[in-house]
Amino acid sequence: MILIADSGSSKTDWRGIDHNGNISQFRGVGFNPYYQTAVEMAAELEDEFLLNLKEEVEYIFYYGAGCTSDQNKSTVSHALQNIFVKAAITVDHDLMAAARATCGHEAGIACILGTGSNSGDYDGELIVDSRPSPGFILGDEGGGSYIGKKFLKDFIHDELPNEIRLRALERFELTIQGIQENVYQKPFPGRYMASFCRFLTENIRDPYCYLLYYNSFQDFLKKHVMKYRDFERKKVNFVGSVAFYNSDVLRKAAGDLGINVNLILESPIAGLTLYHKNKK
Repeated sequence: MILIADSGSSKTDWRGIDHNGNISQFRGVGFNPYYQTAVEMAAELEDEFLLNLKEEVEYIFYYGAGCTSDQNKSTVSHALQNIFVKAAITVDHDLMAAARATCGHEAGIACILGTGSNSGDYDGELIVDSRPSPGFILGDEGGGSYIGKKFLKDFIHDELPNEIRLRALERFELTIQGIQENVYQKPFPGRYMASFCRFLTENIRDPYCYLLYYNSFQDFLKKHVMKYRDFERKKVNFVGSVAFYNSDVLRKAAGDLGINVNLILESPIAGLTLYHKNKK
């Protein structure tokens, strides 16, 4: 059996492909080796779906946020090996997942807009160029944590439109102290900040929410896509919930900069399943 994982900081999509081509699936918590140890990740992997497959899995292809350095790849591999002791494990970063799922074997620019953000210039086999992705404190333009951070800053500084502020207070019972506790004291502040994106998407007809997304997407496009060679002539593809659920705004923000947006997928897992199934 082949087990495929596409993991972001908030959630992980798992797909199993058995020898008859039958597919099983599961969605669990997300992982990021920048913020978790192998022991912590292994504990989170103790899920019934995965434990039921541990004797059958022969190959694991894991694509994850933060899996760029050899050290981080090793951390994830050790966590998986604790459960799947017989499996051959390949760990790659989530950007390769986005590229394989959206471009297949064709060249293009692959982008991620989920909790965080990332991008790469893909030649059909390898990512030949990429921009720095320094995380939610120093980067993640256009991602959920970036958008949520801007929203929370506007709330703190009393710069939200009154109607949006009232709706947010009713929905979340926000306080400055509560925001600071979640951002500075509790684990996974990026997830916390990104959690406000659903509210902002639900209110996308409000000019404030629309422009928050539009300007954040343009920040991403200028920092990432527009720095790749010949970007105007390349297909630009996106994966991630922030891109998918706000695709109209994203296409408008890109079009205004002369960028050709091709595919926008919520998750790369279906494309990855097809990719690996065809390589069996």
